[in-house]
Amino acid sequence: MTIKEVLEHPEKVSFDVDRLGECAVDSPITGGRFVEDGDRTLFVHDADAVAEAMRAGRPVPSFEKAGPRRKIFFDPAWCRAAVVTCGGLCPGLNDVIKGVVQTLWFDYGVRHIFGIRYGLEGLIPSYRHEPVILTPEVVDEIDTIGGTILGSSRGGQPTDQIVRRLADMNINLLFCIGGDGTLRAARDIAAEVKKRGLAIAVVGIPKTIDNDLAFVGRSFGFETAVYATTDVITCAHMEAKGAWHGIGLVKLQGRDSGFIAAYASIANSCVNLCLVPEEPFTLEGEHGVLTALERRFGLGKSHAVIVVAEGAGQDLMAGEERRDASGNILKKDIGTFLKSAIEEHFKAKGEPITVKYFDPSYSIRSVAAHGADAIHCLMLAKNAVHAAMAGRTSCVVGKCADVYMHVPIALATIERQKIDPDGTLWQAVKDVTRQSEYMGYEPLVKG
Repeated sequence: MTIKEVLEHPEKVSFDVDRLGECAVDSPITGGRFVEDGDRTLFVHDADAVAEAMRAGRPVPSFEKAGPRRKIFFDPAWCRAAVVTCGGLCPGLNDVIKGVVQTLWFDYGVRHIFGIRYGLEGLIPSYRHEPVILTPEVVDEIDTIGGTILGSSRGGQPTDQIVRRLADMNINLLFCIGGDGTLRAARDIAAEVKKRGLAIAVVGIPKTIDNDLAFVGRSFGFETAVYATTDVITCAHMEAKGAWHGIGLVKLQGRDSGFIAAYASIANSCVNLCLVPEEPFTLEGEHGVLTALERRFGLGKSHAVIVVAEGAGQDLMAGEERRDASGNILKKDIGTFLKSAIEEHFKAKGEPITVKYFDPSYSIRSVAAHGADAIHCLMLAKNAVHAAMAGRTSCVVGKCADVYMHVPIALATIERQKIDPDGTLWQAVKDVTRQSEYMGYEPLVKG
């Protein structure tokens, strides 16, 4: 099913997360407000849509609220937790690790916390990656640096070996920080745990810099990544302005979803063309990118700035399909392709141009999280711990309308979240960049 189909026919799926059993242990948390088991939050916040569904007798999509419970499943004195980071780097990974450790330690009194090295490889004995003992002292200042102190890796590992290692280590709480591939692995681990009759809670914390997971709201690291584009786009703008008919070309993350490119283009109003995977484009012809540049220069503009997501324009390039260790399709380099195409086009017309190409992908994903993003990391971590201690499993923590919630992994990974070409976000991009005019879809307006 697709996200749209799930929302239109919520009766065909389950919005409830799996539980290991009855919660019979008193929580050691004192003070504050507890979440009751029946507390839920609506995922659809359009009052008309909710009213229509209720009149028709259809269920309204809702998720269990996240947060601390009065009664928990695990006795903290006997808990042994493991934390693993997988996939590519992303701002905020260390913030999440720190949040998990501090919540386990200070809220629940859990004293045995292991950091699994280099992703799920660390749970496969043949790799010989020794776990790290995590304490509040160890994680005290890790939020000030980017990357992950645990290391990361891509690629699937045998689920049966992972579960065997968890059992050997007497782990009963596993926190998986990663994107859709990691979460699918977590779902498989939880299924194998259930098959073996083990009491191990497997909880995911959504990490995808592309912001492409379904039903979890904005993923951590995304806001920081958008903020980090400012310097490079500003530099591209200055370089473009420094030459007659100069072009600054910036490639940003976005394999299948162009959210970073779109938000960066809105946040940096010097961008003139934003190209994303969700909106196909051509090079030649009336609506082509090359024609758009000619139109902009024809208005007397001396320069242009283009932002392109890494997964955009893949149909324009030849080459065999390749995949990375996690099974993701490796995208062909749209950045260098566009640079060459632009240079060759204007050279053939005898018109001098200068193209300066920027690819800041690794520098953007390696920075530390900041501001509201860092707070989001902490809240995701805290709610993941609360979920695991209450025996929730095969789930991921999400956020909708400022409410944190438990989302079944099966729903979070059902389909990649993408920009709606007819939605308000993409309309805002077109308004800010004026690219509909440059690409010939609307009349050109001078000024």
